[in-house]
Amino acid sequence: MRIELDVKLGFKDVMIRPKRSTLKSRSEVSLSRKYKFLHGNGEWEGIPVIAANMDTVGTFEMATALAEHDLLTAIHKHYSNDEWRAFLNQAESKIYDRIAISTGTGKEDAKKLNTILSEFPDLRFICIDVANGYSEHFVDFVKQTRDQYPDKIIMAGNVVTGEMVEELLLSGADIVKVGIGPGSVCTTRIKTGVGYPQLSAIIECADAAHGLGGHVISDGGCKAPGDVAKAFGAGADFVMLGGMLAGHSESGGDLIEENGKQYKLFYGMSSETAMNKHVGGVAEYRASEGKTVKIPYKGDVKATVTDILGGIRSTCTYVGAQQLKELTKRTTFIRVEEQHNQWLED
Repeated sequence: MRIELDVKLGFKDVMIRPKRSTLKSRSEVSLSRKYKFLHGNGEWEGIPVIAANMDTVGTFEMATALAEHDLLTAIHKHYSNDEWRAFLNQAESKIYDRIAISTGTGKEDAKKLNTILSEFPDLRFICIDVANGYSEHFVDFVKQTRDQYPDKIIMAGNVVTGEMVEELLLSGADIVKVGIGPGSVCTTRIKTGVGYPQLSAIIECADAAHGLGGHVISDGGCKAPGDVAKAFGAGADFVMLGGMLAGHSESGGDLIEENGKQYKLFYGMSSETAMNKHVGGVAEYRASEGKTVKIPYKGDVKATVTDILGGIRSTCTYVGAQQLKELTKRTTFIRVEEQHNQWLED
């Protein structure tokens, strides 16, 4: 047993210090990024915000809506092959550059992935997603996937430490998902005591990844547009959102009405709700590591996207970053104990 005494920080522990700027308007800020990848072929250009691969977020409907804004969607892995065919056969060609096909690491997962990619070879992104990215089995699956699909852009995670980021990149990943326990419906930190404050995780993992020519996704912990900006400022190449994109028309799930108000369910993919729905319940050897909440219905996702992107543009104007790629170079974090005045909030 050992104790690390260095302070580790989350989004709530910091703010971004303003700097002199020559920008006159938020409209001058470009949020588009262009990336080349460590292993996968070709370039990708777009706004590097990703809808999480949860079945109450990463839906085909969400992908269609976000693609209009040049955002990515990691499609959840529970769609059937027939549902994939129905969606891709009627989608515009540009959707192939705006979605990732998600997979677990089981034999059936690999078989399904192969079936879909064989039929639709223009799909560029694979998202290999497990809760614990520290297992040898996971690393081996990443290696096997890279060997089988040498041209694809592979996202893999989740991890929170630099040495594991390096391991996954050297094993074939292009982009490593960073985050254990920060999500709004994740209870891993409560059930296991394991985790890492998200801001520090991004800073350390981004440093490791960029040294090898790889990239990172900040996955989890964003509650407001300012948190998304902090993630980019800390060095994240992409930011994945769950709760902020839940509760919309495109988010999937039933619309519930209680006492005259409308809600949608939102739950973690390791929750009892998700496991009952997809795998027949919680296995005896494990515990649920997610919760289920009711999100007030928000309508179409367009207004939320506008709010998020507007907030990031405003951050850029406060520090003088005309392009999103400049934000991390222009970011100085200051430690705080108060974020905002909550006096008039309910």
